[in-house]
Amino acid sequence: MRPFCSGMALLILFFALFSACSGRTGGKNEEAADSTAHGPADAAAAIDPAIALAKERAGQLAAALDDRCLAAQVIITGIDGKGRLEPHMRTLLGECPAGGIMLFRYNLDTEDEAIQRLTAESAALIASENGQNIPPFVTVDHEGGSVNRFRSGLASLPPAGSYWELALTAGQDAALNQIEADSFGAGQAIKRLGCNLNLAPVAEFINDDNRIFLEDRSYGPDPVFAGIAAAAFIRGMEQAGVLCAVKHFPGNAGADPHRFPSVLRGDRVSLNELTAPFAMLIHNGQARALMIAHSAVPAWDSEIASLSSAIMGGWLRDELGFSGIIICDDFSMTAAGPGSRLKPEEAAVRALIAGADMVLVWPPDLRRTHRAIMAALDNGDLSRSRLQEAAQRIIFEKIRMELIDGE
Repeated sequence: MRPFCSGMALLILFFALFSACSGRTGGKNEEAADSTAHGPADAAAAIDPAIALAKERAGQLAAALDDRCLAAQVIITGIDGKGRLEPHMRTLLGECPAGGIMLFRYNLDTEDEAIQRLTAESAALIASENGQNIPPFVTVDHEGGSVNRFRSGLASLPPAGSYWELALTAGQDAALNQIEADSFGAGQAIKRLGCNLNLAPVAEFINDDNRIFLEDRSYGPDPVFAGIAAAAFIRGMEQAGVLCAVKHFPGNAGADPHRFPSVLRGDRVSLNELTAPFAMLIHNGQARALMIAHSAVPAWDSEIASLSSAIMGGWLRDELGFSGIIICDDFSMTAAGPGSRLKPEEAAVRALIAGADMVLVWPPDLRRTHRAIMAALDNGDLSRSRLQEAAQRIIFEKIRMELIDGE
């Protein structure tokens, strides 16, 4: 007997939950982007005074940011430096006190003390520059297995696919307990180094379309197990004080999207089946941040997901009720399609207008992206209310994860 319920049972449940949705496909960018989400966090705020106060405080801090700092709050940037920020990077972060920094192997292939020094220096510089003492997310890709930016032996995690094998041999409960324990241990290790946002776990279940790209990065072929395994990973990380960004909504198809396009074929019913693990995590309030894929989804929009108000606003916000942070990956990826034919700063602005909350950039693009966002604010292409809404979501999660004081 299989150690878990049928994936079809979960899909039937979610068809019932969401069949009454409006089916709105998005309208004007501002209407989709500025719409108020009614997700689990909003419902919780109505009954939990602490959450309501945190949301109010986040709104106050976002409103108090000037245009320079508001435009910076929605950026996650890579940084140059190992142990210390490079001088030009200190200058860049002084101009653009980004809402997040992203660490890669070239930052992390060193001793613990050097990593701690780099993250502390970056956080202190950014907090001192934004006028409200708001620290950045210190972000890393740490799924486990092959997606590991740290030196060997540090915060080690097995590949996600290994837990599927464990569920088959030892049972679902054993696998889920192991995921949570491993995630907690790794979370404690990266938290000690100064990291507080993990771009993980992958909630996509493996199928013939994404197998080449994901391989063992997925928790396996069963959508139920993929969802509950991702939830266990999130629980472990959050217990250690690390926020998770679930990825990659609504999914990928084909080979590595860094080098190849990704197109999700099929109608909306089949797409609901594909995104069932995400729907479960959103419905249960466990997805607080989410990375949007650069996939084309013709059933929803002619734009790729990361540039689509219909997908980010109509599908993710309105139908699924997601109220957390939407993060866009690097727009230099081939799968970005139309985005890759735009300059990175142009794509970032379009993504924010369409409903994204944070955009990922490389250091050479940081200044241009920051200035492009401020220019879009100045000329009215990007409304302050849209950007302030994004910043409020970001700051709320920083309060919730106790990175800043909520009072």
